[in-house]
Amino acid sequence: MEVSAFLGGFVLIMAIRVFIDQGHNPVNPNAGAEGQGYREQDLVYEIGVILSDLLNADPNFTARLSRRSPDVILGTSNASSLRTRVNDANSWGADVFISLHTNASSNESATGTEALVFRNGSPAYRLAEDILRALNDSTGLRNRGVVLRPGLYVLRRTSMPAVLVELGFITNPRDARLMSNRPDLFAEGIYQGLRTYYDL
Repeated sequence: MEVSAFLGGFVLIMAIRVFIDQGHNPVNPNAGAEGQGYREQDLVYEIGVILSDLLNADPNFTARLSRRSPDVILGTSNASSLRTRVNDANSWGADVFISLHTNASSNESATGTEALVFRNGSPAYRLAEDILRALNDSTGLRNRGVVLRPGLYVLRRTSMPAVLVELGFITNPRDARLMSNRPDLFAEGIYQGLRTYYDL
């Protein structure tokens, strides 16, 4: 399903705009979690770049990254970092917003992938389900399901369907190694989830 527009008697087929938010900054403000010798901001940066390449190689999509290089710092505080990401997506006119994160737990055995959305029954909820199924297929990690988090800024202030994907647990040895060694599997899962959602 492509986005179409009518202009001067012609129907233009426009690529689906996917804004990929690689969560957190390389350093504070808004640095991410750490575990098993890895940093969240580094893992999600790399996965985001690969996902962007996959989407931009597909004529059905065009993708934009929140962090276009690994040393980019967005905002001067946690609040302004989140606001910058949302404002960039809204001003670009994205059709969908995907925020990439890693989970963390005091329980090292906690594992798997989950997705956070603003509300039940929404387009974002359906997209989250498609992404989680595809991530399970591509990575083998447990599908922990969709969680409602209406208080999260990036979910409630975006003007398009928004999904925050907790790719795996950075505090779990297997999850962390997989995210570091095979970022392509996570990017492929999200890409295939988007293709399923848009019936491509």
